Amino acid sequence: MRTRTAALLLFGCLSAAPARQPAQPPAAPPPQDAQPAKPQISPEMRGDIYMARRMYREAIDVYRAIQPPNAVILNKIGIAYQQLGELDSAKKMYERAIKLNKKYPEAINNLGTVHYARKSFRRAISQYKKALELNPDSASIYSNLGTAYFARKDYRRAVECYEKAISLDPDVFERRGTSGVLLQERSVEERAKFHYHLARVYAKNGRNDLALFYIRKSLEEGFKEKKRYLEEDEFAELRKLPEFEELMKIEPRVL
Repeated sequence: MRTRTAALLLFGCLSAAPARQPAQPPAAPPPQDAQPAKPQISPEMRGDIYMARRMYREAIDVYRAIQPPNAVILNKIGIAYQQLGELDSAKKMYERAIKLNKKYPEAINNLGTVHYARKSFRRAISQYKKALELNPDSASIYSNLGTAYFARKDYRRAVECYEKAISLDPDVFERRGTSGVLLQERSVEERAKFHYHLARVYAKNGRNDLALFYIRKSLEEGFKEKKRYLEEDEFAELRKLPEFEELMKIEPRVL
């Protein structure tokens, strides 16, 4: 009887014990020449690459394949159309973007650039002001507003906007690029006078390098009121520099 009881106890102990797992072989090390997996490029990223390469038609095709489009995608399609000079299509895309998101300042600004391109400067100003209500810290939008005032020959307001733009971003007028979500207007008719005003704003802000650069551009483009550089207070410090003296020897180009 004792033998049977002991056998049962032994069986119970064996049954309760966990089963011994076979030893797992160590994981094989990765091959020395194995390459890390490349990150997946989304359709939007692919479109952005085309935009950066100025392949606007290809960018449009990629962006349009994204369904349903959001406001950002529609805005980017609008920029691509605008870079191609297709203002009607650009305008439609910006308006669709704003319809999806009424508080999208970039699309509102870009719609303003369409009005500006069509010389509807009053409408452009209205759009830029709306965009600034939503994004009051945008140097680019202030730059656009100033350029629209400049086109209307409202130089006082234009300079005020340029000064505000430079206070927000000292290099706002030096940036270039056709990608992104916000367009900065570069086209002006009176380029010589435009560059005179930029020189004045930069001189007032102590950016002598850029002030000298725009003085040169203004003279090379036919700015005939050179005496302003010799008389106005904003250029007083510049007049002490030998570079300024050299610039004053430049005769304005006859246009």
